[in-house]
Amino acid sequence: MNPSTLIGIAASLMMLASVLLLSAQAPSSFINLPGLAIVLTGTLAATFISYPLREVVRVVRLVGLVFRRENSRVEEDLQELVGLAKLWFSGDVRGVEKRLDSLRNPFMRTGIQLVIDNTREEEIIDLLSWRIARLKARERAEAQIFRTMALYAPAFGMIGTLVGLVNMLEGMDAAQIGVIGERMAVALLTTFYGIVLANLVFKPIAVKLERRTEERLIAMNMILEGVSLMSRRRLPSFIEETLKSLMANHRDELRDELSDEPDSASGGQVTSGKPRRRLPKMMRKARHNA
Repeated sequence: MNPSTLIGIAASLMMLASVLLLSAQAPSSFINLPGLAIVLTGTLAATFISYPLREVVRVVRLVGLVFRRENSRVEEDLQELVGLAKLWFSGDVRGVEKRLDSLRNPFMRTGIQLVIDNTREEEIIDLLSWRIARLKARERAEAQIFRTMALYAPAFGMIGTLVGLVNMLEGMDAAQIGVIGERMAVALLTTFYGIVLANLVFKPIAVKLERRTEERLIAMNMILEGVSLMSRRRLPSFIEETLKSLMANHRDELRDELSDEPDSASGGQVTSGKPRRRLPKMMRKARHNA
C-alpha cells in the first residue's frame, strides 16, 4: 500500500476514534444508518446524473490506485530509449524494430515507430503532444468527478439534517419534549457524515489522482524530448546526458524544492546548492502544448 495513504488512513481512524470514544457519552450516538444512507445515496445519484455511466464506472476502478503503491518506471523507460537511440544511430533499424515489441510503454513505442518510419520531427512532436494533452484532459476529468462528489456530500448532509429537523418539529408537544434533544442530535449527524466523506474520502482521492497525472505528464514530456533528439540523429551520449539532466530536474521539482529555504542575501528568493538547469527548447515547447 502507498505509505502516505496508509498514514492518512491511520490518522483518520485515530481522529474518528477520539471523537467517538472520548467526546461522546455513548459512541453509538454517532451511528445513524438512515442519515448515512441519505448522504451516500444522494451523492451517488447526483454523480450519475452529472456524468455518463462509463466515466463513473471507470473512475470507481481508479480508487484502487490511491491504495496501491505504484512503481515508477521512468528511469527504466529512459534507459530503454537511450538503448534504442544507440541502435538507431548505428543504422541497425531491424534491431530497433525487434526491441519495439518488448517495450511496455505504448507512448514511447509510438514515438520510436514514427522515428524509424522517417516521419518529420514537427509531425512527431505534434502527434505526441496531442496524446499528452488528451491524457491530461482525461485524467483531470476523472479527478474532477471526485471533487464534484466532495461538493455533493455536504449538501446532502444538510438535506438529511433538514429532514431530521422536520421530524423533530412534528413531535414537539408536551408528551415528547424529552426526545427533542435526541432527535436534534440525530438530525445533525447527516451533516457530520457529509463533511467527513467530502474531506477524508472524496477530496483526498481527487488530489492523489491529480498528483499521479502530473508525474505521468513529466515522464511523457521527457520521453518526447528523447524521441525528438533521436529523430534529429543526435549522438546517443548527448541524448543520454540530456535525459539525465531532465531526470535530475524532475527529481528536484518533486522532492528537493520544498527543502530549500529563502536566502536573505538573494532578496528572499529560494536558492539551492545545485545550479538551476534550463530545460531544452523542445521540452519547454512540449510542456506548453500539453
